[in-house]
Amino acid sequence: MIRARLWFTCAAMHDPVTPVIVKPAVIGWNAKERKIDLTIERSFKGDELVLRMKGWVTSDVKKVIEVVRRHGFLKVLDDRDLVVEFEREEDYQSLKAELVDNFQDQVDLEPIK
Repeated sequence: MIRARLWFTCAAMHDPVTPVIVKPAVIGWNAKERKIDLTIERSFKGDELVLRMKGWVTSDVKKVIEVVRRHGFLKVLDDRDLVVEFEREEDYQSLKAELVDNFQDQVDLEPIK
């Protein structure tokens, strides 16, 4: 298993950024006729976390997800860090090349040792 961190270019500061989950999403309910004190915490999945970057990064996040899915899997590691997982080194190399073709220097991969 090969893992790599996915970096985007920040739309405001133009430096490399990657999303992390600081606190899981808290979901609750409202009811018309009673009070519901139930909430659940849930971290985003990899695709959901990337979609939340829309507008904050210079790349089209939907297109990034499409490109990544052809070569690997977006995952949230340890309920915090966004990574791309690959089964083979060739998949990592081909995604790295396709990211350059589609996004130039706006999206990058950094292998995790």
